[in-house]
Amino acid sequence: MQKPNIILLNIDDLGYGDIGCYGSKLNRTPHIDKLAEEGILFTDFYAAAPVCTPSRAGLMTGCYPKRIDFQSFGVYDSQDPRKKKDDFVVLMPGQPEGLNPKEKTIAGILKDAGYATQMIGKWHLGDQKEYSPLHFGFDHYFGIPYSNDMGLMPVNDFWSRYHYTMCPLPLVRDDKLIEEQPDCASLAERFTVEAVDFIRDHSEQPFFLYFAHYYVHNPLYTAERFQKVSENGQMGAALASIDWTVSMIEYELERLGLSDNTLIIFMSDNGGDTRSCNAPLRGYKGSTFEGGERVNCIMKWPEIIKRGRVSNEIVSMMDIFPTFAEIVGVSIDDGIKRDGISVLDLLIDEKQHSKRNTFFYYAANELQAVRKGDYKLHLKTGELYDLRKDVGETTDIAHQYPEKAAELEQIAQLCREDIGDSATGTIGKNCRPKGFVKDFKPMTCFDPENPYMIALYD
Repeated sequence: MQKPNIILLNIDDLGYGDIGCYGSKLNRTPHIDKLAEEGILFTDFYAAAPVCTPSRAGLMTGCYPKRIDFQSFGVYDSQDPRKKKDDFVVLMPGQPEGLNPKEKTIAGILKDAGYATQMIGKWHLGDQKEYSPLHFGFDHYFGIPYSNDMGLMPVNDFWSRYHYTMCPLPLVRDDKLIEEQPDCASLAERFTVEAVDFIRDHSEQPFFLYFAHYYVHNPLYTAERFQKVSENGQMGAALASIDWTVSMIEYELERLGLSDNTLIIFMSDNGGDTRSCNAPLRGYKGSTFEGGERVNCIMKWPEIIKRGRVSNEIVSMMDIFPTFAEIVGVSIDDGIKRDGISVLDLLIDEKQHSKRNTFFYYAANELQAVRKGDYKLHLKTGELYDLRKDVGETTDIAHQYPEKAAELEQIAQLCREDIGDSATGTIGKNCRPKGFVKDFKPMTCFDPENPYMIALYD
C-alpha cells in the first residue's frame, strides 16, 4: 500500500446534527456532505471525552484520557506553584499541566514514517513551551494554544476565578507569539491559506495536516460573506466557513492530482453545546449521554474506501492512532498500554466489523457509563438503554434485562481496576502521569497601552 497523504479536520463543539449529511435542515454544508457521499459516514463514532482538552489528548495518543491523567486539571497559583486553587475539566491559560512529552502521538509516528507534518488551529494540550506541538511530532504549527473564548473577555464571576480573562488570545507560529487578540472573523481564512500552502509545498512527499478548527466554539465571529448566506445566524455562517475550508482543500488536492491517495477525516472533538443540534441524541457537550460524546465522523480515501458507505460500527477517535500506524507500517508495540484499535480492515472491506465492542464514558475522573454492543448502562442511575432501538436514551429497560445490566456493571468494574474511577475511589493499575512544569506563566498578559485589534471577545 502506497503511503497516503492524511488530512485530519477536527471541528470544535460541532453538534451531531449540525451538518447536512447528519440531518441538518438549517445549515448549508454541501462540500462536507459530498465527503460523506464519496466516502464513509460513521453513525456510532465516539470522542474520547465530552470536552475538548481530554478529548484531543485521546485523539493524539490513542488512550482514554483517564489513562494518561488528562481528565481534570488543577488551577495553580503562579506565585506559589504548590498551591492549587481549583480544578477544571479543560486546561486554562498559563497553567503548569500539559500532555506528557514522553507520550507518542499520531504526528510523531507519522513523522517517523517520513511524513511532513503540520498543525493548524486549536491545540489545547498545554501552552507552556514544553507542551508545544513542535515537541509532539509536528514540523510546524500555526494557531491558538487553547479555546478562542480564553482571550480578553468581560470579567464575570465564573471566569474571573480562573484569572484568564485578562490574557489576550495568543496567535502562534511554530514556537513564537506573533499576534495578540487576533480578529477571529479572519482567522478561518488565514488558517485555510496556511493549509493550502502546506499542501502545495509538500505535494511531492507524504504529508500529514492536522487542522483543528476553532469554530464552532463560542464566541462566533464570522466573515460577512458567510453571514450573508446563513439561514441560522452566526452558527450557520461558521459552518459555511468550515464548508468553504473543506472545498478549498479538496480543490487543491484535485488540482495537484493528490485526491485519490489522500485520506481525509472530518470529525468533531466532542458533542455540541446548547446552541447546536445534537438530534436525535440526548444531552450536550460535557455530559455522558450520547449527545456529549457521540460525534460526526466522515472518512474519504478514494483508493481504499468505497464511496457512499454508512457504518454503524462502534469506533472511537482513539482508534485513529493505531489505524495510522498500521497504514504507514510503524510498530507501536512498545509495552505501553493504549486503548485504540485499528479500523483499517473496516475501511478496506465493508463486510468487516470493528474490533471494538465496548466504550467507556468518563466525566472528569468519574466513570459514568459503559456501552457494549447495542446496550448502554448509566452507572449512577442504573438505567439501561438499547441504543440501536432508542438512540435518544428515553426508555430505561434495566428491569427487563437485569442480566444485561449486571454484565455491563462487571465490565465497568474491570475498567475501574484498569484506569480508575473517582466515584468509587478506585485507583487504576495502568495509568501514567500528565506533564507538569515548575516554572509556568501565561503566554500573554494584558497591556493597557496595546491597541489590540479586538479589545474584548464578548
